[in-house]
Order: sequence, then structure tokens, then C-alpha cells
Amino acid sequence: MMLTAVLALGVSLLAGCGSNNNNAAGNNAAAESTASAPAAAATESPSASPAATEIKELKVSFVPSKDPDQIITATGPLKDLLKNQLATEGYKVDDVSIDVGTTYEAVGEALTAGTTDIGFIPGGTYTLYDDGAEVLLTATRAGLSNDSDNPKDWNDNKPTEPTDQQATYYRSLLIAGPTEKGKELAAKVNAGEKLTWDDLNSANWAIMSTSSSAGYIYPTLWLQTNYSKSLTDLSHVVTSDSYGSSFARLAAGQADVIVAYADARRDYVDKWTADFGRSASIWDETNVIGVTEGIYNDTVSVSKKSPLMTDEFKAALQKAFIAIAQTEEGKNVIAIYSHEGYKEAQSSDYDNERKAQELIKNMKK
Repeated sequence: MMLTAVLALGVSLLAGCGSNNNNAAGNNAAAESTASAPAAAATESPSASPAATEIKELKVSFVPSKDPDQIITATGPLKDLLKNQLATEGYKVDDVSIDVGTTYEAVGEALTAGTTDIGFIPGGTYTLYDDGAEVLLTATRAGLSNDSDNPKDWNDNKPTEPTDQQATYYRSLLIAGPTEKGKELAAKVNAGEKLTWDDLNSANWAIMSTSSSAGYIYPTLWLQTNYSKSLTDLSHVVTSDSYGSSFARLAAGQADVIVAYADARRDYVDKWTADFGRSASIWDETNVIGVTEGIYNDTVSVSKKSPLMTDEFKAALQKAFIAIAQTEEGKNVIAIYSHEGYKEAQSSDYDNERKAQELIKNMKK
């Protein structure tokens, strides 16, 4: 369960000191002008700084994409990093508390209720709870050497490599394996031909659970766009419990096609031969036969109900997280979610995710 706390927002003003004056009239004049003295002192003194806005507690919640204890340990340094960086933006934060939600939905609900201020949540969770959550930042990851929506381009430019460019989205790939059917589909794509529904429906597929963006939702969107079909319309489909299981099935010939994030093959180069028993490289034995639209990365979102979230403070948070991600210590913290940096985001960035959620909702009716 999310921890709840009452937030208090106070303003701390810097006070100036007046000089002593033995003249009674002077004392009276000084007393009458006490209220304006600090402002005058701040204006006249070159060393004075603007009053810092004091925040008693700032609550940050993470989704449980990994073991909660692991997340708490990895993100512990964020407390001081955030305090120090917000201080440079004019905010004195007394305490930063960090917790991990019991589920993704629990963090979305906490943002909606205002019982947490900041949530590190996926795009799908954000769009489900955007009535109460506002996106501030999109996480960036290392870009890839391939990013075309044409599957042949991925096959002509293997292997896929990371680049020094940061990307705010990734794609889902339909990957054909070394079976006869897999080779048949790949040959057609690489010849510049369009696959038919019968081509796809004749293959054995391995997919992920219905909540997986890359392993289910976006491939379904791709099928809807190109064939007015969905993954549930396929005649031969099994659900894997992990991407590793899907690649094992592909290597063993139990699946002709799998769906995975781009480019998951990079994470299974060694296992393809060492664990899955193949003699040739994964790059030689697999081909992309479909590429989805971009899936926007995770978000840093804030609660619309939090009394802290003024326009000025939201801007300060954006600057703070972007700056933190550029430090070595900050990079170590956000690496728990494979984030490498942050860019300012807007709600419309996640419109495709909303389309995906609507599609899944209609499929369940």
C-alpha cells in the first residue's frame, strides 16, 4: 500500500537587520518602516538572494517493475540529489520520501488522490490516470542504429547497434525465426513484398501478456492498422512468460514469429548459441517482418491534486531531474529503470498510447 502523508507548503522569508539609532524619532521611524526593511535590504545588498520557498515533504513513488527492495536501495541517493538540485531552483525541501507501489495501478491511484507528489510510471499507466496525473518528463534511452518503420531496412542493416543519440520512444518488432515458415515470411519481406493475413495466420506465434506494450498492445495496433485484425484472431498463438521464453521458442522452432521490443535481439546474442543451442548468430537466423509505431518511454508524472504543484514548481522539477540525470550519481539512480536522461514532455506525446488503451478496452467488451 502507498504510504500517505499530509503535505504542508510554507514560505520562509529572509529577514534583514536594521542599524541601532539612539535618536527617539529615529527609533520610531525605524519601527514604522520595519515591514519594508527586508525588501530594501535585499535590493541594496549585492550578496542577498531571493527568499527560498520551503517544502516540508516531497513524496516520490516508483512502480514495482523490479524487486521493491532493489528499487529503494538504488533510488536512495535521489533524496539528497533532489534536495540539492531544487535548492538551486529556489526551493528548500526538508524531506524527500520514496516508496514503491504495490502495483503500477497503485501509483496511478496515489497520484490521482494526491497522496504522492511524483510518480515514475510507464506511459500506459500515465494515460490510464491522466485525469489526476500530469506528465512532466519522458525518459530517454540510447537510440538504435535502426529506426525505420520498414522491416526490410532492419534486415539490410544488421546487427542493430546503440548510438550516442538519445531516444524518447522505442518500437515493437515482429521477428521471424529460423523455421521454414519464418524463412518464408522473411524472404517475402526482404523481396519488398507485402505479407498477407494468410501469410501471418499460417505461422506459429509467441506473444506476451495483454498488458505488455511491446509484446501485445502495439503489435495488435499494427495488425489492426494493416489487416483489421488482432493477435486474438491468429490461429496459432501461445503466450510467453518472458521475452527470454519467446526467444527460446523461436530458437527451438516452436514459434515462427515472436513480438518483442526493439531490438531485443541485442540482449540475446550470447544466449542464442550458448543457452538456446543454435550454431549460427541470432542476426543471421532472425529477420524483422513488421515494425510498429513508436512507443513513448516511461514518464515522470506529478499529481494534479498535490498543493505543491504550481507552474513554477513543476518547471523547477523538470530542470532538476534533467540536471540530475546528467551527473554520474544521477545516472546510477535512474539506471534501475534503464533511463539515461529526461526530456520535457507533453500530454499529446502519449496519444498513441491512448489509442492502444482504447483498443484493448474495446476488445474486452
